[in-house]
Amino acid sequence: MQIRELDLKELQMAYDVLCQLRTTLSYNEFEDLIYEMRSIEYKMFGIMDGEKLITYAGAAIQTNLYDKRHLFLFDLVTCKDYRGMGYGKMMLEFLADYAKMGMCQNIVLSSGFQREDAHRFYEKSGFFKKSFVFIKGV
Repeated sequence: MQIRELDLKELQMAYDVLCQLRTTLSYNEFEDLIYEMRSIEYKMFGIMDGEKLITYAGAAIQTNLYDKRHLFLFDLVTCKDYRGMGYGKMMLEFLADYAKMGMCQNIVLSSGFQREDAHRFYEKSGFFKKSFVFIKGV
């Protein structure tokens, strides 16, 4: 197993895993958004088993007045055939090291209210609920 940053030539492989979480996202939307998010230095990371992507994470170091300098974890998903085998935990440990090297104080994420299994996983991994996220269409 190897954890490494994915490059733009690996978008299809990344999408094939990410779409298991972001089920309404088309490949074309994904590709467009990845290129747009480069402006915030969004990084794609993967746990690789040879040439196969097992776990995908998308994150960026950000700064705001609320969380200070932090690593924002936009996406974390493990292929459904590999869930419950410790790959998510392995990725979170890698991201914690990445955040420390980036002089971040925390890892921050947002998760949909209906994802109870994910919430248990994050809480077991040391995360706690800090706020609510509100959205209003424009």
